[in-house]
Amino acid sequence: MTIVEDICKRAKSASIQLAKLDSETKDAALCRMSNALEANVDKILEANLKDVKEAKAKGVKSSMVDRLALDRKKVLSMAKCLREVAGLPDPIGTIVHSWIRPNGLIIGQIRTPLGVVGVIYESRPDVTSDAAGICIKSGNAVILRGGSDAINSNLAIADVLRDALSGSKVPVDAVQVLSTTERSAAEELMGMRNYIDVLIPRGGTNLIQTVIEKASIPVIETGTGNCHVYVDEDAELDMATRIVVNAKCQRPGTCCAAEKLLVHSNITKQFLPLVIGALKAQGVEIRADVETLKIIPDAKLATEEDWYTEYLDLIIGVRVVRNLDEAIDHINKYGTKHSDSIVTTSFDKAMKFIKNVDSAAVYWNASTRFTDGNQFGLGAEIGISTQKIHARGPMSAQHLTTMKYFILGKGQIRE
Repeated sequence: MTIVEDICKRAKSASIQLAKLDSETKDAALCRMSNALEANVDKILEANLKDVKEAKAKGVKSSMVDRLALDRKKVLSMAKCLREVAGLPDPIGTIVHSWIRPNGLIIGQIRTPLGVVGVIYESRPDVTSDAAGICIKSGNAVILRGGSDAINSNLAIADVLRDALSGSKVPVDAVQVLSTTERSAAEELMGMRNYIDVLIPRGGTNLIQTVIEKASIPVIETGTGNCHVYVDEDAELDMATRIVVNAKCQRPGTCCAAEKLLVHSNITKQFLPLVIGALKAQGVEIRADVETLKIIPDAKLATEEDWYTEYLDLIIGVRVVRNLDEAIDHINKYGTKHSDSIVTTSFDKAMKFIKNVDSAAVYWNASTRFTDGNQFGLGAEIGISTQKIHARGPMSAQHLTTMKYFILGKGQIRE
């Protein structure tokens, strides 16, 4: 038996036990995990420092190092997220819908766990804690396979969480981290259909596509974020500037950071110097279309490939559009169905944008950066789904459930 198969078998066994536990038992375990993170901050930071030093030695770009690096505040935030998850309503056992048939049968749908969730991810060690918490809350065991860049951090966090579970009624093997970073182990994990019920990849385009193509297990596609902010002709320009700078610069390495700025042609002379000056002050490189270059001549000419690119860096593509329809068409063509925002004072235009932009999260007068990290009040999130089947947008405990029918009768038989 391989290491991967052994982990999968133990996870399957743990998931069966976990599915039987009540809310109080799961929530108590989550609080123990939260307390353990707070008590072991120094241990986690020591492990994380090794990963950060190795990443910098390899020349990893700063925005990716930012995703990898932890500090005391971030670890305490991870602990806080676990408590917030514990405070969420338990989705398991919730009756979603019920009805009575003419023959007297009562039919309904009830939420149940998925079973075993596999998470394959890059860089962000906080995923280890968030995913573990969400899966336990929703009655699922989780197998975590992080990237080599965060292996020390992930193992340290997992050790802390598993030690906390050992004193609870939740089985320790409900949370497991694959300790090897060999690609062959990840590929073996993708084929464990008899044990794993769903895979969630979190990372760049290459990782997500690899999992989709190679997995024999159902996959929830997450996260590639070629996100847009469209500034309409009637926007409040100071507000628009604040939104664009925040969406691009607050954490440029995240999937909900803005990668493209679309500007109505009627406000280019007033707005472009204002917003691009603010972006340049933050060190942002501008890649622009021909119309933008007429006003910002020192920008770099964007290529067709640029409009499709998720930079995850201090780079932004800027394009002038003639109207709202052209902005919507651009986003639906080049975007990744993640998060897109319109800045406008017009209710009608905002509603048209929200209705017609085909993305998981559509904003009006707000930064796209809220599609991340428990900003929707869902507790910690396990990923941002950009697909349309099963779940879409930020996924928390209720999204890691499925439903089964229950049928209550009084001796009915089919004629």
